[in-house]
Amino acid sequence: MKKQSWRDPSRYLRHIHVDESCVDDPYTKEIIQRAQLPWDVIAEGEEPARFERGYPDNMSEGKKHLYLTRHKGQFFKPCPATREYRCCDYHVLNTGMNCPIDCVYCILQAYLNNPWLSFYVNVDDLLAEVDTVLRENRDKVYRIGTGEFTDSLAIDRLTALSKHLVTHIAGHANGMLELKTKSAVIENLKDLPHNGRTVVAWSLNSRQVLQKEELRAATLEERLAAARQCADWGYKLAFHFDPIIEHEGWEEGYQETIEKLYASVPAEKIVWISMGALRYLPKLKEIGIGRFPGSRMYFQEFVEGLDGKARYFRDNRVRLYKSIYSKLKKRAAERTCIYFCMESDEIWQEVMGYTPEEEGGVPAMLDRAFFEM
Repeated sequence: MKKQSWRDPSRYLRHIHVDESCVDDPYTKEIIQRAQLPWDVIAEGEEPARFERGYPDNMSEGKKHLYLTRHKGQFFKPCPATREYRCCDYHVLNTGMNCPIDCVYCILQAYLNNPWLSFYVNVDDLLAEVDTVLRENRDKVYRIGTGEFTDSLAIDRLTALSKHLVTHIAGHANGMLELKTKSAVIENLKDLPHNGRTVVAWSLNSRQVLQKEELRAATLEERLAAARQCADWGYKLAFHFDPIIEHEGWEEGYQETIEKLYASVPAEKIVWISMGALRYLPKLKEIGIGRFPGSRMYFQEFVEGLDGKARYFRDNRVRLYKSIYSKLKKRAAERTCIYFCMESDEIWQEVMGYTPEEEGGVPAMLDRAFFEM
């Protein structure tokens, strides 16, 4: 029997709930029409769905439900980094919460307090906020990502949000958009006038991690095939080895992934590659073990980092990083920026032989990689 493909994880959705305040919104109607799923209207103050079990035990069931609503807060914010580790000065565009993919290590399990997917239909307000910030700060370059609280493309077949974002950012000289995904949903990106301002990015890992720790995500081959297609459409590409997870055969596993990456995608199309070892909020361990009793990911040695998250011991992180960095560096184009997500200067120096400050800082390194390509 052929194994089911999850290249489009929105296929997991079974029901749509619509906040009464946006039931007549044209965008809401577009989504309902595309989805062809049962839907209902939710009165103000009511929850969109009720489940027999409480949070987080109801997350698997909750991920089948999509709640269309309006965001009443701020859409556009700096990445919630910590001052103890080097940050890339990313800016987050909050388009919704949660996604149909279910990763054992997903930090959202410890961050959210409800299990369903939320998507904000007041996209005009979102775009207006972006316009205001970028136009009032024309001397600053903004790297903008939508993958902080959700997967950027996992439900794009239904929302077609990528069309709005890509075409809008194309008109801003000081903006660049990164769409980060574990899916292979790229159909809406075809023929868009992106003006070279959008980077399409994939999270990558060893095959063992992809198969055991990332449920309802596209396979390695599906992700790389999608990346190759986006390169053909003129998009810049990025990849994120995060979280790097130690497991039996990890070195061979990451070697295979890196070899397949460069066999599939033109090296000169890759603007940046990040690396970050597994780290998690303390309460995520209990949630992860409870929801995924078969996973052994949390049963390793960890130490509390300066940001309060559990991390591998420093020597262990360095060993992982040196191996993966050397493999990437052998194949990467000279202009590709390989960087750490949330690591100290000491780790940078020990693994890469320099600190970010020597290159002008992480933001400057990423900006150069983007504009020189």
